[in-house]
Amino acid sequence: MDRRVLIGAVLIIIVVISAVGYFILSRPKPEGNATIRGVVTDADTGTPIEGATVTIDGNSVTTASNGSYSLVVAIGSYTISVSSEGYEMSTQSIDATEEGVYTVNITLRASPAPPAPSEVVLKVITRHGMDITFKAESLFLKSEYAKKYNITDIKWLPVGPTLWVDTIKSSGDIDVGWGGGPVLFDTLYYAGLLAPLTSDNVTEALAEIPDEIAGVAMKRYNQSKVYWVGSAIASFGFTINKQYLEAEELPEPRTWADLANETYAVTLPMPSVGTADATKSTSNTRMFEIILQRYGWEEGWKILTLKGANALIFDKSELVRDAVIRGDIGVGTTIDFYGYTAQLENPEACEYILPEDGTIVNGDPIALLSTSKHPEAAQAFIAWVISAEGQKPWLDPKINRLPINPKVFNTPEGQERSDLYAIYNRTLEAMVIEFSDDLALSYEYSMMYFYHATIVRAQGKLVNAWMALTNAKFEGSITHEEFLELANRLSNPLLLNFTDPETGEQVTFTQQYAQSVNEKIRTNPTFRDELVSEWIKAAENRYDSVRAELESLIG
Repeated sequence: MDRRVLIGAVLIIIVVISAVGYFILSRPKPEGNATIRGVVTDADTGTPIEGATVTIDGNSVTTASNGSYSLVVAIGSYTISVSSEGYEMSTQSIDATEEGVYTVNITLRASPAPPAPSEVVLKVITRHGMDITFKAESLFLKSEYAKKYNITDIKWLPVGPTLWVDTIKSSGDIDVGWGGGPVLFDTLYYAGLLAPLTSDNVTEALAEIPDEIAGVAMKRYNQSKVYWVGSAIASFGFTINKQYLEAEELPEPRTWADLANETYAVTLPMPSVGTADATKSTSNTRMFEIILQRYGWEEGWKILTLKGANALIFDKSELVRDAVIRGDIGVGTTIDFYGYTAQLENPEACEYILPEDGTIVNGDPIALLSTSKHPEAAQAFIAWVISAEGQKPWLDPKINRLPINPKVFNTPEGQERSDLYAIYNRTLEAMVIEFSDDLALSYEYSMMYFYHATIVRAQGKLVNAWMALTNAKFEGSITHEEFLELANRLSNPLLLNFTDPETGEQVTFTQQYAQSVNEKIRTNPTFRDELVSEWIKAAENRYDSVRAELESLIG
C-alpha cells in the first residue's frame, strides 16, 4: 500500500475514535436518586443481625435491631459490602438505573471458629497445703475461665520460701506464685520476677479488691500497675488449748510477751508452748517480724529467744496447730485460719487469740510471674482466685481462711458461714501495729537464719540453761534481779559476740549488721552456712556460760 494512503487511513481512525469519546463524555448523566434498603440476617438461622455495617459508594450505616438498613444514593451501579463481628464479609452488586426503591436483602455466614488453643497446664509455685490447692483446682477447672483458655490442669510446686527465687529462675516457666506472705512476694518483685497484672479479666476483678485493709496494703503498686494482690487476709496470733492449760495450772496467754515468760517453763523439759522454725514457716516468720517491730530489735529478740526456750519447735506451722488440737501443748503460734480450724475440730478446748499487744492483717498474695509461658491464662486463674466464685474454697470448714473479697459472703456458700463472717469483721477491728514491709524485708533472711542457728539448732543448750535459771528463781536460790540479769545475758542479741566469716572481725547481731548481710545470706550459700556455724557456736557458748555463772551464784 502506498505510504501516503496508509497515513491517511490512520488519521481517519484517530478522528473517529476521538469523536466517539467526545460523544460519550459529553452525554448527560442520569439525574435523580435511588434508595437501597434491605435486611441483614444470619445465613444459618435467619436471625436479624443488629449493628452490621453496610457500605455503598463510601457511605456507611449500621443495621437496626431488626437487621434493617437504608441508604440513599445517586442513580448508578454499585457494590454493597456488609460486615459484622463474628461473620464473614459479604458483597453484592446492584444496578439502580432509575429513581425508586431497591430492596437488597443480604445474609452473612458466621466466621469459622478460630482453632482451639492447645491445652494449657499452669505451673503454680505455692506455700499452700494440699487442702487448699486441691479444693481450688477442682473448682477452677470447671470454671468458664478454664474453658475459655483451655486450661486442663495445674501443676503445683510446693517450695520453701528461701528457695523461691532460685526455683523460679532455674525453672524458667512457672506461671503463678500463690501464698506465702507479702515479704516473700516483695522479694520476688525486687528480684524482677513479677509481671504486672494487665489483662481485662484480672483488671475487672482487681476493682473488687480494696487497696488497703486495716491500714495494710493489699496490692503492690508501681506506676499505677499492680504486681501482686492479696487473695485472702490473715491475722497472726496463737491458739490455746484451755484443757491443757487448766490441767497444768498455767494462765491463758494474752500477749506475745507472755509466751516468753518463765511461767511456761515449769513443764520443761516437756514444752507447753509450740512454734515453728523461721526457715520453714512463712507465717511464723511474719509473727517474729511483728514481735521485732512491736518491741524493737533488742527486746524483740529477748522475747523470741525465751519463747524458743519454752517451746517445742516444729518444721511446719500446721504441725503446731495439730499439737494444740491434740493437747500435746497448751499454746501454739498460729496464723488465724489454723486457729479457726482448731476451734472447729476441738471446740471444747481450743481458742484462737488475737494478741493484745498487737498483730497485723496481711493480704496473702497471688501474682503473675515474669517467667510465665501462658500469661493470659495465668491472669485468668488469678482473676478467678480473687473473684467471689474463686473465694469459695476459703469457706471450707477444713480451711477457714478469711476471704479478701467480701462479696463471697453474699453467695449461698457464704450465707452458711456466718461464723466466719463474724470473725472477718472482728479481724478488721483487731489491735493492729504500725508495720513496715520494707523494714521486714531489709533483714528477713538474716532474721530467719539467726533464729534457726541460735534458737533451733542450739535449742538443747538454750533449754538446759533456761530450765536451770527458772528453777533457781522458783526455788529462791537467786534473787529476782539476778534472774533478770542472767535472762538478759541468755537472750540479748547485742551481747552475743561472733566472728564475721568474711571480715574475721568480732561483731554482734545488731539490726544494722543483719541488714548489711541480708543479701549475702540470700544469695551466697557458702557465706550463709559459715555464718550459721558461727552463730551456733557463739550461742551454745553463751548458753553454757550463763549456766556456769548461775551455778557459781548458787554455789
